[in-house]
Amino acid sequence: MRILFLAPLRAHTGNSTTALRIKSHLEAAGHECDLRDASTLESPLEVARLISQKKFDAGLVIHLYKAGKLLLGNGIPFGAVFGGTDINEDVKNEEKYRVMGAVLEDARFAVAFTNDIKEIAAKHWPQAIYKIHIQPQGIMTKPNVLFNCEDFLQNAGIQQISEHLHIFILICGLRRVKDPLFLVDTFAGHRIQRLLFYTATEWMILILVNQKNTDRPEWHKREPTVHLAIIGPMVDPLFTNEVKAKLSNLDGVHLIEEIPQADLQAVIKKSFAVVNSSVSEGMSAAILEEFVQMSVRLMKEPDLKRKIIHSAKQYVCTNHSWELERETYQKLVRKLTEL
Repeated sequence: MRILFLAPLRAHTGNSTTALRIKSHLEAAGHECDLRDASTLESPLEVARLISQKKFDAGLVIHLYKAGKLLLGNGIPFGAVFGGTDINEDVKNEEKYRVMGAVLEDARFAVAFTNDIKEIAAKHWPQAIYKIHIQPQGIMTKPNVLFNCEDFLQNAGIQQISEHLHIFILICGLRRVKDPLFLVDTFAGHRIQRLLFYTATEWMILILVNQKNTDRPEWHKREPTVHLAIIGPMVDPLFTNEVKAKLSNLDGVHLIEEIPQADLQAVIKKSFAVVNSSVSEGMSAAILEEFVQMSVRLMKEPDLKRKIIHSAKQYVCTNHSWELERETYQKLVRKLTEL
């Protein structure tokens, strides 16, 4: 089949990474997959002309509103993948909610990354529950073995490179929904409220949520080996300026522009932990613990960290199989050929 694949494709974002991976799954099955950035297409009419010119047989979208709306009324069978902000944020807008319902009604199938996303969608559109399939994101890591992490970190302002260094990495585009400033006061200030926390190297999830305000001394000042590196594209220029202003006079927190995925994975291997402070996150689990206390414990108990990493590897292999993801999408796309 010739498949038109629409998704928000801002560089170095989750949707872009996911779209490229799904594209590879479809092409491996022999389909011709034309991946387009939904933000560059102005209307369903423009997409209709594209479908006519390229003679697409079917469509696939990531994000029910941003991409799905462009296939409405265009006459080709299509499938949809929930993007995250569509089900978490866009449902709050009446017009977007209506459009998403129409997309879900027309779609031959829909994919949710987690059972929670499926349950939320089913509450909004119970008539569509039978077509929503749960397929966790597949994970395949290929860190760049030639990447010089020491030089990279030193250029970012982290000068004390040693085996005792504890670098926490927050990977996100600089926009408000990702809340990158949330952790800053923990490392270089005095307050903590809530946090999503992942142990590094194999993405194991420990998460902190809904903590009450607690006065804390500056962690980096007490422990100079502790640093927070915020890495990602500067998506929102106005908010980026706010972040830069906040960090301009602080020690222990570093703002770094995005780097290629393979290089980023090499940095993750070098780091102590990866954290996530998003206010709208559909792919995390939660425990109620205090961030600094848990982090210090991991720093002092290497056997505990090794145990968590081992468990993480097992969890990823079982629940985020890249091979199973490929099989699922190849099977679902066959529904687009059914009459």
